[in-house]
Formats: sequence, structure tokens, C-alpha cells
Amino acid sequence: MSDNKLKQTPSQTIGPFFSYALTPEQSDYNFKSIVSPEMITPETPGEHIHICGSIFDGNGDVIKDAMIEIWQADDQGHYLDRDTPPSSEVFTGFGRCDAEVNSGFYFNTVKPGSIGVGHAPHINMIVFMRGMLTHAYTRVYFSDEMKANEKDEVFVSVPADRRKSIIAIRNEDNGKVTYQFDLRMQGDNETVFFDV
Repeated sequence: MSDNKLKQTPSQTIGPFFSYALTPEQSDYNFKSIVSPEMITPETPGEHIHICGSIFDGNGDVIKDAMIEIWQADDQGHYLDRDTPPSSEVFTGFGRCDAEVNSGFYFNTVKPGSIGVGHAPHINMIVFMRGMLTHAYTRVYFSDEMKANEKDEVFVSVPADRRKSIIAIRNEDNGKVTYQFDLRMQGDNETVFFDV
């Protein structure tokens, strides 16, 4: 009879990905994806914002092999109807960016409105990267919406000492509004990720 001692399961990983048409403006291909971090045009109604950040591992090193997707409501708090194709001439509601360019990600979009009572303005974010078997889901809340945040059912479900990890910090420079939102995959200041 053989010795049936428990052994560690071999590790698994996803990726690397064949990125042709997956992320925009790839340096390897002269191709533009239909999905990009540019979600608005100058004609898009609402407050135009720039969201940017980097992704850090548990040692504080920048992770470049990652992809970020966001999905959000428009400035009036309405998601695009899934039966109505988005008008790329105005607002897409969905964006994708790889973290390779400038060691981080960015999105040009509008600040979303509240989708209803008990919901602060927020952006849904998904993180994909090599080494993770499933993607990670989080939300981006806004530092200038703290009164609304404190009434948001999802936000208040997060322990108070961890809520800062899901708040984007607002900065203004010459009329341009930027929100800084860094993702920390592990460690003391790990970003809160949600089970879906």
C-alpha cells in the first residue's frame, strides 16, 4: 500500500494573456480597442474627472502586469441600458486600462450621480492580473462625498478603519479635477475587495 500523505496542491495562475484588442493602445500592435480609458468626449454632460492610480503588491512594489475595468452610472445616476448600445460619441459607462503605461492606470470619465437612496456616487472596479485565479472587485468612493458615503449601505458595511482604502482623493489643478485611487493588493493598507 502506498504512502498517502497529504501534499500541497500545485499552484495555478491565469495569464499571461494574448492582449490583441483586449486593452487599448498596445505597443506591440498597431490596433485600437473598442474599449478604452477614454469614456467621454468634450460634449459629455456632467463634471469631467480624471481617475488615476497605481497597483502595489504586499512589499509596496508597483505591479505592472494588470488590467483594470470600471463600470459606472452617468452624472444623473443612470447606468446605460444593456439593450441600448452605448454611444461612444457621448459616454460609454465602461472603461478598460492596462497598468503597464506609466506604471499605473487612468480613466477620463464623468463623476457619477447617485443611483438611488442608500447609494453614494461610486464606480465599480475590477482588477485582473497574473497570479490571481479570480478577479478582484472593489468600489471607488469619492473624498468629497463623505456625507453620502456614510449613508451608503455597502460603504458602511466595511469596517471603519478600512474605509479609506476605497476612497479616491480629490485634487484640483487649473480647473482639472483628478482623483487619486491606488490599489494595494496585500499588506496593512490592503484595498477592500468584495465577494460578488
